[in-house]
Amino acid sequence: MCGIAGILNIKSQTKELRDKALKMAQKIRHRGPDWSGIYVGGSAILAHERLSIVDPQSGGQPLYSPDRKQVLAVNGEIYNHRDIRAKYAGKYDFQTGSDCEVILALYKEKGIHFLEDISGIFAFVLYDEERDEFLIARDPIGVIPLYIGKDKDGKIYFGSELKALEGFCDEYEVFLPGHYFYSKEGKMKRWYSRDWTDYEAVKGYETIEDDKTVKDCEAAKTDSVQTRDVKIALEDAVHRQLMSDVPYGVLLSGGLDSSVISAIAKKYAAKRIETDGASDAWWPQLHSFAIGL
Repeated sequence: MCGIAGILNIKSQTKELRDKALKMAQKIRHRGPDWSGIYVGGSAILAHERLSIVDPQSGGQPLYSPDRKQVLAVNGEIYNHRDIRAKYAGKYDFQTGSDCEVILALYKEKGIHFLEDISGIFAFVLYDEERDEFLIARDPIGVIPLYIGKDKDGKIYFGSELKALEGFCDEYEVFLPGHYFYSKEGKMKRWYSRDWTDYEAVKGYETIEDDKTVKDCEAAKTDSVQTRDVKIALEDAVHRQLMSDVPYGVLLSGGLDSSVISAIAKKYAAKRIETDGASDAWWPQLHSFAIGL
């Protein structure tokens, strides 16, 4: 659940601004009890409060490129990070085992045009000290929270919770899901766009029977929309999101949704996701929690 906060578009770095960013981060420290980090340089200050999930030993943030010309603060999880790491093996010198570090590798090769390569939930700020540019982005449907604001001098503020911005800038708003903000463009722009957001594209949509194989599901189409069985898609989603280097549990509210997700998690909990099920999990017994009222 990490937290990020900071200030961008700074004309002149001062101790007062650094102290302000630290106070912003302090307001969301409950999101990250394992580590606090800060970067001050160029026209940016990036602060991070970490809850360790992947690579607890070396994945402290902010993260840096090998030449330390780019710096990154992320709240999120990148589920396809192993595939991206394999793609850049020998081409990019990864500094940590963090799943989020692949964002820096993608940026090095593609500039800002890499968001479609990421499968995950995220809100991040990437500052390029060499170019004095920054990129802010949020995941497709806004699973990870993010807020943005500015003051009368044109400085831009960001934070994982609204309280991080309160009292520090003159105006603020929700950073929209599926959008990015690139400093050279100066505004929020949508990067995540799918045809199924238009009713005409999904009219007549039908799901596929449970006993169909993944191959059958991917081959079936209704008009221009590729359909997949809900059961298979849900199991795949829960399976990939069990990625963790620390013990985890499930919160049972008593409703159908949490019960179904817990049952799927139990199905895969005995094996490590990171090894594609080749090795036993370090904590094979899934723990569940409930809140009584």
